[in-house]
Amino acid sequence: MRGLAAALGVRPTKQRGQNFVIDANTVRRIVRAAGVGPKDVVVEVGPGLGSLTLGLLEVADRVTAVEIDPLLAQHLPTTVAARMPDRADRFELVHDDAMSVAELPGPPPTALVANLPYNVAVPVLLHMLETFPSIERTLVMVQSEVADRLAAAPGNKVYGVPSVKANWYAEVKRAGAIGRNVFWPAPNVDSGLVSLVRRDPPETTATREEVFAVVDAAFAQRRKTLRAALAGWAGSAAAAEQALTAAGIDFRLRGETLTVEQFARIAEARPAPGGAAADRAAEDRAAEDDTDGAAE
Repeated sequence: MRGLAAALGVRPTKQRGQNFVIDANTVRRIVRAAGVGPKDVVVEVGPGLGSLTLGLLEVADRVTAVEIDPLLAQHLPTTVAARMPDRADRFELVHDDAMSVAELPGPPPTALVANLPYNVAVPVLLHMLETFPSIERTLVMVQSEVADRLAAAPGNKVYGVPSVKANWYAEVKRAGAIGRNVFWPAPNVDSGLVSLVRRDPPETTATREEVFAVVDAAFAQRRKTLRAALAGWAGSAAAAEQALTAAGIDFRLRGETLTVEQFARIAEARPAPGGAAADRAAEDRAAEDDTDGAAE
């Protein structure tokens, strides 16, 4: 990989968080952990110099790589053709931003495999899962801290927006740790593998956007109780309390204790703006309740 980079005049950039995998055993480990087989159509995000791309092509039916870097995108098809000529016809390159890509050539992807930089890992993952519902299995390599957040369960101190939103789409779990020395250049942190297996979203009359709005509001002030944190979303603290009560959720809880299914129930129970839903007696308690968590 270093020799190839030198020949192409490629230098990893911090701006795009480029850390290329240069260890063959790590590539094989990632491919195994992804569970990719001969019937899979894999979409790879951020293929870089192509080490993981070649590993995926060895076992998958097809691989489509999405690369934003123009120099890398220009040379990757040539690398594949030179090193795996018998599989080159099963590879396609899409020069686009994975944060906004809306379509892919060929059959719908069944698997997503990606080495994602820290600063865009979560939005890229969520965009791909939403845009391509045919993706059944995902394996992403991300900074260890991000891996912990994605795989966290309710009640965990790092459970938050990424945890809940990822669970909307899939069952999420840690799939291993990756040391920093398998990358070039070596990052300052370790990485982790995260496995996501697609499942149906919670049964709810609320839309995904409505549920995610509740999640965002609940964690924007995570030290506050749900009654206080959702006041802006609901229109008032009293309206938030009413929605929480209707959803069967204690308004004194915090967002970090709720499952994605509970957030969906809250979204369903949102009162109509300006309705007679506000409980006047509850409003009398707003001043003291809205200071919850301050002494903690």
